[in-house]
Amino acid sequence: MAARSKLRAAVVTAAAVLGLATALPTWAGAAPTADAGSPVGAQAVPATDWLHTDGNRIVDSAGNQVWLTGANWFGYNASERVFHGLWSANIETITKGMADRGINIVRVPISTQLLLEWKAGQTVMPNVNTYVNPELTGKNNLQVFDHWLALCEKYGLKVMLDLHSAEADNSGHVYPVWWKGTITPELFYQGWEWITQRYQSNDTIVAMDIKNEPHGTPNQPPRAKWDNTTDQDNFKYACETAGRRILAINPNVLILCEGIEVYPREGETWNSPNTDPDLSPNYYYNWWGGNLRGVREHPVNLGANQDQLVYSPHDYGPLVFEQPWFQKDFDKTSLTNDVWRPNWLYIHENGTAPLLVGEWGGRLGQDARQDRWMTALRDLMIEHGIHHTFWCLNPNSGDTGGLLLDDWQTWDEQKYAMLKPALWQHNGKFVSLDHQVRLGGNGSTTGINLAERYAGGGGGDVTAPTTPGQPAVSNLTATGATLSWAAATDNVGVTSYDVLRAVGTGTPSVVATVSGTSYAATGLTADTSYTFSVRARDAAGNVSAVSPGRTFTTPPGGGGGGDNGCTATYAVTNSWSGGFQAGVTVKNTGTAASTGWTVTWTAPTGVTISQLWGGKLTVSGSNVTVRNETYNGSLGAGATTTFGFTATGTSSAPTNLTCSAS
Repeated sequence: MAARSKLRAAVVTAAAVLGLATALPTWAGAAPTADAGSPVGAQAVPATDWLHTDGNRIVDSAGNQVWLTGANWFGYNASERVFHGLWSANIETITKGMADRGINIVRVPISTQLLLEWKAGQTVMPNVNTYVNPELTGKNNLQVFDHWLALCEKYGLKVMLDLHSAEADNSGHVYPVWWKGTITPELFYQGWEWITQRYQSNDTIVAMDIKNEPHGTPNQPPRAKWDNTTDQDNFKYACETAGRRILAINPNVLILCEGIEVYPREGETWNSPNTDPDLSPNYYYNWWGGNLRGVREHPVNLGANQDQLVYSPHDYGPLVFEQPWFQKDFDKTSLTNDVWRPNWLYIHENGTAPLLVGEWGGRLGQDARQDRWMTALRDLMIEHGIHHTFWCLNPNSGDTGGLLLDDWQTWDEQKYAMLKPALWQHNGKFVSLDHQVRLGGNGSTTGINLAERYAGGGGGDVTAPTTPGQPAVSNLTATGATLSWAAATDNVGVTSYDVLRAVGTGTPSVVATVSGTSYAATGLTADTSYTFSVRARDAAGNVSAVSPGRTFTTPPGGGGGGDNGCTATYAVTNSWSGGFQAGVTVKNTGTAASTGWTVTWTAPTGVTISQLWGGKLTVSGSNVTVRNETYNGSLGAGATTTFGFTATGTSSAPTNLTCSAS
């Protein structure tokens, strides 16, 4: 297909309203059926929002079927390295607007270059209008992203990260593969590992789209292919490798694998020329990222975490490119038979895995064929319950326009009216992918959360508990403290409390959920300021306001009596071609609590650690040293903690493995 310049400014015009005579999938808008999973009972609301797959469905941890229906918001992939539009509109207004209008997941394009910069501590002060975004004053682009994630949590939105290009380039998606220049395939994998590690406990980010639109043709190398080799240009292998390395860190995140552009016809190979002498094509062509024919013979293998795999084709209309199937009197049936089923719909129909159409969309009212294609694809996704993220929110997408008009504040109501029937709704309300937070926030009257969806669709308890009391602190030491607070009240009953912690002036995050009104904080750092607050939950998933915070500073650390000692036990937990995952268990074998530990070993020849979590890594030649993090250095007598890593090379056991404690 022709290169799509998604970032040229353009004005969206629309003059024709598309037909909306469409029904939601039976499970999506009515009481759950047997194959939609058992409803969550009032006392069985999952504590986290991680998702996995079951055949061609995506389900929560209780087995309830969900529908990811969202949109794309780009900018972090581009040279600006931040969401586009913040030069004109307020970040919270945009975010809440998406949630209020039923978008339950946002696909965020990023670049490998951006991830490597963040990994190296290199941030930029972005182009943000602080007059309309005063809350972003002084924040770098990573801090803006973290601020936005907190807004997503507030308004019940989930996030999918999409590695859109190797370089931070407004046209980076045009380059066909996942490496470029100094950005090697290994750095591509390391970028994914870094951001997975950073957000591994944040269930706002529920999905990772490994690479946007791999493409290329045999006569225009480099190009992406799909087979069972370990060749550098085999996207199936790249997706498996990246997916396994991500899942080694966070086994709960969904892995999305897109398609490619061409696939050999029957009797041809990847060495075949583009055409035979008689000018007949040797390859099946489709959109960039839209050709998943190779899955039939060569499915992606994520090993023990296969139930995190989602295939993600892209599809566009004739205003983006005049594909051959648009050059006849097409309809939904012909598109299904000629294009969608052979390229990707068969994956859903065979129950192989779920599908998420990561990009679709375009302008309305300019070409009747364009409107016909968009309506047909929308109706197909509704009919089959196929997940999707609409391209896009941004009005400055040259080929498609956006859901927002050029002022970044006004919604294109005609385009939204076309999209709205394909957004997850139940009993007239939009459904969040969050079990506790309604789509639009807990005060929303237009959205519900997952607990409400599977407890009867929002007709039950909707009253949030009262705000708990400000925590009091006692038993304060250099590494711990006890927090207690006055209970909240609720019309039905409080079931638990979320404990939030901020270090210094940082952003608070949930560190524990407890059933009582006290919490023993451990693993704190000496001579450090902390702020703790709490919020209450009830059985229906309603959440109270956050209590006032209690700030205190831990005293300086000191030595203690008793015998200090520790052991380190090494185990390989996963392996793949060219690499492996291992874990080390550290145990305090002394009679007194330790305040820190250090593990050292000699790495076997050819083994290089690519990512480590749960400790601080230092490498000198073949000598590896791992020291505790601030949160896992304090171990009581007999207590254990673990750290893990992924590495390239063979999974030989290290030598000279030792542990010392302080």
